[in-house]
Amino acid sequence: MFGPLSSQPLLIFAVSFVLLWLSARTGFSVLRRRRRLDEDARDDFSVVLAATLTLLGLIIGFSFSMAVSRYDQRKNYEEAEANAIGTELVRAGLLPAADAAKVRVLLRTYLEQRIAFYLTRDDEALRAVNARTAQLQSDLWSAIEGPARAQPTPIVALAVAGMNDVLNAQGYTQAAWWNRIPNAAWGLMGLIALCSNVLVGYGAQSAKSGGGMLLILPLVVSIAFLLIADIDSPRGGLIHVAPQNLRSLLESLPPG
Repeated sequence: MFGPLSSQPLLIFAVSFVLLWLSARTGFSVLRRRRRLDEDARDDFSVVLAATLTLLGLIIGFSFSMAVSRYDQRKNYEEAEANAIGTELVRAGLLPAADAAKVRVLLRTYLEQRIAFYLTRDDEALRAVNARTAQLQSDLWSAIEGPARAQPTPIVALAVAGMNDVLNAQGYTQAAWWNRIPNAAWGLMGLIALCSNVLVGYGAQSAKSGGGMLLILPLVVSIAFLLIADIDSPRGGLIHVAPQNLRSLLESLPPG
């Protein structure tokens, strides 16, 4: 239901609200015409409805927790990536002067590309950033491989290890951005929400309840879906991981 839409929180809100409201109206208008809920069965129905709504609340809560944990993971890796690049900028001084200058220039350019990775929203621009990042990673490793082969000392090994951390940090960051709430979880959560709204509509006791009152649950659940999708989507919506640590590192570097 939500798989293709999971990167568009506002669209998820609109689609889910319409579908959930229609399901509530279906329960009120269609099911009640075929079989009205008599007073003898209303107590049992209330138990089923309460259990279904409780299950829906738990599923939404678990999904929200999953989205928040993934958001925190992206933030932590941004900090770790800034620390790795900053450490390597210092360790580059262990190399010969010419090699150190070359590595630092490449690291500065690489840092700018990493900031662009966090700020880019367009798919085509993102592909260009990723291609440039991959090229810079190759250049960085080549720039440090030569001095390491020429002088395989423990001191130079520190610079090599630092560069390895820089490259690994980018991989961890990318994996964290790919780590989203599974489409199957979205589908099951949507299915439970639809069933809940059908039951709420079926249990409405009057035409007034079948009107504006049936908008409340679809609206609340849709807002919850919007929030979950916004937090879970790295580039869609309004809630993003800001590269504040990477920016701070770039601003701390000397001009040029």
